[in-house]
Amino acid sequence: MNQTYAPEGTRLHLAENREYLSSLSGLESARNEGKILESTVLLCDSAMRLHVDLYGIRGIIDRRDAVFCRRGETLKDIAVITRVGKPVCFKVMGFSKENGETVAILSRRAAQEECIRNYLSDLIPGDIIPAKVTHLENFGAFVDIGCGVASLLSVDSISVSRISHPSDRLAVGDSIWTVVKTIDREQDRFFVSMRELLGTWQENASHFEAGQTVSGIVRSVESYGVFVELAPNLAGLAEIREGTSDRALAEVGQRVAVYIKNIIPTRMKIKLVLIDSYKGVLPRGGLRYFIDCEKTPHIDYWRYSPDEASKVVETVFEE
Repeated sequence: MNQTYAPEGTRLHLAENREYLSSLSGLESARNEGKILESTVLLCDSAMRLHVDLYGIRGIIDRRDAVFCRRGETLKDIAVITRVGKPVCFKVMGFSKENGETVAILSRRAAQEECIRNYLSDLIPGDIIPAKVTHLENFGAFVDIGCGVASLLSVDSISVSRISHPSDRLAVGDSIWTVVKTIDREQDRFFVSMRELLGTWQENASHFEAGQTVSGIVRSVESYGVFVELAPNLAGLAEIREGTSDRALAEVGQRVAVYIKNIIPTRMKIKLVLIDSYKGVLPRGGLRYFIDCEKTPHIDYWRYSPDEASKVVETVFEE
């Protein structure tokens, strides 16, 4: 991971970061060397300036330097005040005196512009990069892909298995791996995906066998059956049997026990039978990546469907 342009919160406890923040001379060195540092926002004052914890020295980020705005965008106050209590990256721009006190003048926007110029602008579709989930919406998750620069991870790009909301898979603060999906060069907008890293149909199905009874999550209830997620990129269909309690077991989001009746690679089908359901809060499991994201910087092509399947599900990464 490129620590210089990592998502915010990554460098907070690094020894080098703490060393620069520990004294006025350290902050001066950071300014002279053009270093990107990170610390926590303590408050936002009435002038919409962010006050940053610099271990005894006051740091100020002016409103216009709090957030990078793309061409045509208007900086909204909510984008500034929601930084309070969170780590932010910044560059030290200089120093001033306020009531006899030395104050460090900081710029988060300058750090973000450097991140775009020196890191993000070199990315191409198919590049695998780290990200951090910052907030969730019905249509997807916004993730920090470097120095607080936001990217959209749409809900249909989170996994092959259908989910009703990103919170079914992710939580704010999660550190994840993503793959660059598309880039709008004119607006410096980056869109990422994650499902290509979570395994093909065959890779996921190989962990299951006909005759097993396993647990899954109900993701969709249709007139002809219930779709049960066995893994983030794998779901099976349980037909609703007449004269049984299947409909009572089938509630979206509920964990169920299912019997694997058959696995059919040519049709990418897993036939299931509902056995039981579990009440209570559903724990969120960790993600399993089928690509070594630390050692694989890029992929050009991903095919989800098995070679023998008639239906082709694939992703081609190209500008």
